[in-house]
Amino acid sequence: MKNINKKIRKAATICLVGSFFLVSIDSIAQRRAGGGGGGVHRAGGGTQTRPSINRSANQSRPTVNRPAATRPGSNGSGTRVTRPANGSTTNINNRNSINNRNSGSIRNSGNRNTNISGNTINVDRSRDITINNNRNTVVRRNTVVYARPPYVYGGYRYHAYNPYYFHPYTPFYYGPVWHPWGFFVAALAVTAIVVSVESTQYHYDQGVWYAPSNGGYTAVPAPVGGTVNNIPSGAQTVNTGTVNNYYYGGTYYEKDGSTYKVVPPTAGTIVDNLPEGGKEVTIGNVKYVKFGETYYQPIQVDGKNKYEVVLVEEDK
Repeated sequence: MKNINKKIRKAATICLVGSFFLVSIDSIAQRRAGGGGGGVHRAGGGTQTRPSINRSANQSRPTVNRPAATRPGSNGSGTRVTRPANGSTTNINNRNSINNRNSGSIRNSGNRNTNISGNTINVDRSRDITINNNRNTVVRRNTVVYARPPYVYGGYRYHAYNPYYFHPYTPFYYGPVWHPWGFFVAALAVTAIVVSVESTQYHYDQGVWYAPSNGGYTAVPAPVGGTVNNIPSGAQTVNTGTVNNYYYGGTYYEKDGSTYKVVPPTAGTIVDNLPEGGKEVTIGNVKYVKFGETYYQPIQVDGKNKYEVVLVEEDK
């Protein structure tokens, strides 16, 4: 009987120790499964643990695909940094080779002679015309001997029959139909005529000579030898010392039968006025008016301001 009791007590002790050991293991398991935060308690007294997420040590984060983007460089040199879809960067040294917004040609409608192409401004010279001033500004020598000594300066002698009398150059206004050299018109009046001089065609209209240029006509010096049937009624009759010439707007004409022929100015010829297009030039102590390549000396005759064609010679 005593042995039986010992066996019962021993079995009870073993059961008690086993139960305590099982409770301890379960508690540890719950703490580990809950990450230190414990389980999730639900109604009804049950406890549910959070599932653990197992990652391998060498697992990388997923790649995020970004669309390609382009932004200007921060160095101010025009370099762009392009970011392709894979996230890498590529330097483009010349942004104009990829995206040049100025590569097109833009025409400035406010100025017919200017084209803007890219970053370079190109001036359209198609309407410009080379003016050969020597064609009608080479002064013809007068047969009358000069009684006055010439004004000598800078290796040249400036001959004039009348004494120098300064008065400011004031261009004379010949009216709305007269235009100075270099003036551009898109179209000519129906009164304009074609005059051929040495295989070159000019257009003449009311005292003004024109040469065709791109898209219109440009006023030019009257070509020596050009012949017309009529000259403006306001032309001044001037005496060259030998024959009379007719002067209008800086051009000299000589009567040739029933026509008028353009001739160079004759030294000593006196005119009442000069048109627009001349400029005052200072030669030593004298101020002349240079019209093309012809020098005019300001003078005064009978109390009136006039101009005399000067003969310029090299001082040898």
